[in-house]
Amino acid sequence: MPADRSYIARNDKERARLTAIVARSSDADLARPMPAGWTVAGVLLHAAFWDRRIIVLLGLWQGQGIEPRPELAADVGWTNDSMKPLLLAVPPRKAAEVAVAIAEETDALVARVTDELIARNAELGDSGINLSRADHRGEHLEEIERVLGT
Repeated sequence: MPADRSYIARNDKERARLTAIVARSSDADLARPMPAGWTVAGVLLHAAFWDRRIIVLLGLWQGQGIEPRPELAADVGWTNDSMKPLLLAVPPRKAAEVAVAIAEETDALVARVTDELIARNAELGDSGINLSRADHRGEHLEEIERVLGT
């Protein structure tokens, strides 16, 4: 039975949405404040960080056979807080461009994984890699659209 690859269409849809938001946003829009001390550009880079994590984990898995370990919910908050000053230091336009580039790279990579990897990933359950990048990305794009009024 072929693997469920429905995540690819969802990733494509949210990546197109990301690209459109970045294209129509001015530098001032990208610098606009968001809740918890973030900016629009910072939130875009935050999503890109978690996408980039998938690239690294898949590289380890496919290249060295190192399967992902569980992501602890308790680690997410301090990880986000730790990286926030670094992400906010990036000029807003550059941050937005990097976010789009990482989304493109991530989505292309997860679209190419083998059926065997998808099956093993499903066996790992919560310890596996979330190949559907659309969920996290879309959550933040909704927040951004509310802030920008789009």
